[in-house]
Amino acid sequence: MNTLPVALLVAALLTSVQASADALYGHVVGVTDGDTITLLDTSKTQHKIRVAGIDAPEKKQPFGQRSKESLSALAYDKDLTIEWTKKDRYGRIIGKLIDRQGRDLNLEQVRAGLAWHYKKYDKEQSPEDRKLYAAAEDAARGKRIGLWSDANPEAPWDYRKKK
Repeated sequence: MNTLPVALLVAALLTSVQASADALYGHVVGVTDGDTITLLDTSKTQHKIRVAGIDAPEKKQPFGQRSKESLSALAYDKDLTIEWTKKDRYGRIIGKLIDRQGRDLNLEQVRAGLAWHYKKYDKEQSPEDRKLYAAAEDAARGKRIGLWSDANPEAPWDYRKKK
């Protein structure tokens, strides 16, 4: 059996899925925590955006406030493009935050050691993003920066289960 046509079909399907992502443009008017922002689009409609591919410490966790401050420094009062394909059960857009320089701000949070790569949902990421986010978390963990400087950092999903 020739596998080339199957490989081409898979590549075409992946490309079409990635190409079907929506883009939202706007100005960040609020930062709720280290992985949630409020964006005002060009028609002056507000959107809650849950940052894709990461999970930041909750506000009451160690590094929760620092994570929020970091995302604020990266995104607040700035114009961003949000690349997204779905909404969560609360109606928030799940998206990748891209600044005017083309930086992936979600990835910057992981690089700073102020968010986990949310591996539970990594299948929703492109293969390239999956590798970048995992490598960024490994690097931050290895350098013991941000939340990784804590002797025993608790993942936010474990923290939420206890509450």
